[in-house]
Amino acid sequence: MTRKDLLGSYGEREALAVYNALKPSGNFIGFAQSFMHDEDYQVARNALWTLTKATDEELSSLQPILNEFIDLAITTDNSSVRRLSMNVIERLKITEDNLRTDFLDFCFDHAIDPAEYPGIQSLAIKLAYKMCSFYPELKAELILTLENMQIEYYKPAVKSIRNRILKGKYK
Repeated sequence: MTRKDLLGSYGEREALAVYNALKPSGNFIGFAQSFMHDEDYQVARNALWTLTKATDEELSSLQPILNEFIDLAITTDNSSVRRLSMNVIERLKITEDNLRTDFLDFCFDHAIDPAEYPGIQSLAIKLAYKMCSFYPELKAELILTLENMQIEYYKPAVKSIRNRILKGKYK
């Protein structure tokens, strides 16, 4: 796989084609590290979109570079790259041992920011919930934060995940 393969505007068909070309090698780490930090946001976006097509088992091979995805989500200026990197993070294991408080703070901030895109807000809420589940006091803080959201300012996707968490129906 070359950078040239990831240039241009991508649709579902192109992302699946790249995934199907990548799958036989199983080199998801090499692929991710080669392209997720590309200075051309379309290349990075297309690479991350390709990774979202992988199975959970295939994505688990990316566990050793979880922090690279977290760093990318926190630092990128591109909302598509942020959302897609957070999508990958959500599918990886976050444990009490690898929990990063800077990422938890980031998720709290982006979850409640009504100016943020709904996809990023929803992922931020899910990831914050995942991280807070290790600590009852943090989980209580998240619940309080979700309860205090002025929900009329949020899109249906954000309202849905918020309500599922508050009703105890999100695992």
